[in-house]
Amino acid sequence: MTDRASSWGAKLAFVWGGELVSVLTSSILQMGFIWHITMTTNSASMLSLASLVGFLPLALLGPFAGTIVDRLSVRRVLIGADLFIAAVSAVVALVSLTGELPVAAVIVALFFRAIGSAFHTPAFQTLTPLVAPPEHLTRLAGVSQAVQSGGYILGTAVAAVIYPLWGLTAMIALDVAGALLATVAVLAARLELPVPDGPTDRRGSGIAAQVRALLAETAEGYRVLRARPGLFALLWCGFAFTLVFSPISALFPLMSLDHFGGTTGDAALAEIVFSVGMIAGSALLASSGGLRSRALTVVAATALYGAATLVAGLLPPGGFPAFLAMSFLMGLSSPFYSGPQTALMQEKIPPEYLGRVFGLYGSIMSWALPMGLAVSTLFADSVGAPLWFAGAGGAMAVLAVVTWAIPSIRSIERE
Repeated sequence: MTDRASSWGAKLAFVWGGELVSVLTSSILQMGFIWHITMTTNSASMLSLASLVGFLPLALLGPFAGTIVDRLSVRRVLIGADLFIAAVSAVVALVSLTGELPVAAVIVALFFRAIGSAFHTPAFQTLTPLVAPPEHLTRLAGVSQAVQSGGYILGTAVAAVIYPLWGLTAMIALDVAGALLATVAVLAARLELPVPDGPTDRRGSGIAAQVRALLAETAEGYRVLRARPGLFALLWCGFAFTLVFSPISALFPLMSLDHFGGTTGDAALAEIVFSVGMIAGSALLASSGGLRSRALTVVAATALYGAATLVAGLLPPGGFPAFLAMSFLMGLSSPFYSGPQTALMQEKIPPEYLGRVFGLYGSIMSWALPMGLAVSTLFADSVGAPLWFAGAGGAMAVLAVVTWAIPSIRSIERE
């Protein structure tokens, strides 16, 4: 066994260790920004605007960011994105030193941080198959999800302690330190990655020619994905799943507070139980790799999520303990839904196209989120959260059947 083959685990451990710290500190600051907007404006519309600017860069730039990732060194993109996000945070810190931090500055910071994430996300997803053997990709997808979910959950909890004690400035300082540590971790890993060939369109060096080349390479990434019917079908099944799922996440507090008559502590407990389920599912996926058929793993996770959501919607007002159990099952199924899909794309897509395919995937999923939330905003109040849960759970169960009925998905391992 060569030194390169024997050390890939250590290299990923370095990178993921830095990523865990970076996600943790980023989550702390992200929650600090949300609280700052809430306490300064007490405006639901401003919070909605903050959510909008957080998803727009990935939705709009995702495919093009992925194309740029494929043109450049993955290591440089990871480092550049982390340093860019740290620079945005540092600018916010300088603005805060002049007095009260304007909400407009926070909104702008959220937008630019999201631009950095639009490049970091496909680069991070592209890294694993360039370093690790293909047979480990599904398990590693579980580890990656555990790192990101754990950092996010822990960051939200730590933010609750830091914000009232030291305020937003301390959170910004932590975020900058976390981004710098992630950069050092990528450098320390000494990644030996293939060097991309660069743009394929050499017909000119002007801005117009570069834009044409960028669009052509982005379209080429779409064609590569379209040429794999199983992956392409999974993409749009995932879009439908996200469309149905997104309102459920927003209606969680209403179920706890209105239907079950609980307190804000009960609502927080339901969210925590869901998150614990996600971490448990990520650990189980990392240790087992899921079912032998990764397509069947995705379908089974969809069915389990749908069944748990359906049961949650049918519970009587006194059924809060059972709702917690269903919340755990929803969280448990989530990594088994997304992890195998990530591993399949990492394995089936040629490395030189991974960035733009993951960028395209992230962009499409980003559009599904606001569309689902818009539908729930219009109809959830008249329908009621329990009935919405039950209907969404039934829709997910039907989606699981439809997904498995698609021949190209059933045969995706041989694609």
